[in-house]
Amino acid sequence: MNFLPDSNILTLLMGATLAVKMVMIFLALMSIWSWTIIFFKFFTIGTARKKVIRGYDVFMDAEDLTSGLKALGSKDQSPLARVSTLAVHEFRLLEKADVNRERKRLLVKDTLRRVLKQGISKEMRGLTRNLPFLATCANAAPFIGLFGTVWGIMHSFHSIGLAQSAALATVAPGISEALIATAIGLLVAIPATIFYNYFLGKLNEVESGMVDFAGAFLNRAEREIAWASKGEKKA
Repeated sequence: MNFLPDSNILTLLMGATLAVKMVMIFLALMSIWSWTIIFFKFFTIGTARKKVIRGYDVFMDAEDLTSGLKALGSKDQSPLARVSTLAVHEFRLLEKADVNRERKRLLVKDTLRRVLKQGISKEMRGLTRNLPFLATCANAAPFIGLFGTVWGIMHSFHSIGLAQSAALATVAPGISEALIATAIGLLVAIPATIFYNYFLGKLNEVESGMVDFAGAFLNRAEREIAWASKGEKKA
């Protein structure tokens, strides 16, 4: 038995009630925006991950802190270059501060650690922006679609009651129209779930790379900055 006589998806969509149509339009807008975010984040997070990995290797291969920072500075838009620039700026301020050398030596490591942490947090905020929308689509889209289906089924049963016929040929078209809303909801939620989890994994790699860089930066600063060394004689 053919439950969808001479019909197609477009016919089913056009035959749905106004409430179900509004649900499907809302889901379509969610899908468009979520795919826009997916394509944009796929590029930006992937690029940031590559730059962090490459920048960390360049920094570690450098002979000293200064040459490592110069090598990072030559790579435009690298997250590590922006984080290190904040640390160097704060270091220069501390260097010029009217504080004795012993006090500076005590402050430098904690100061640099805080600035590096702030830089990493700033980079991560930029990379994670709009990702909560994907999580919202993953969680809410199936329920929105289910709402449209429930509404459509209620309308179908009401129409069946008015027609005073419970034949399957009468019931099935209305229910099939209603179920489209759930199908669309799942089509929105499934890619949003997959890519949200994928991006979380890549973001963890980016954050770990920046944390490793911050540790290496602090170690080199402690070893190579003369007045920050404990072995340096007091002024």
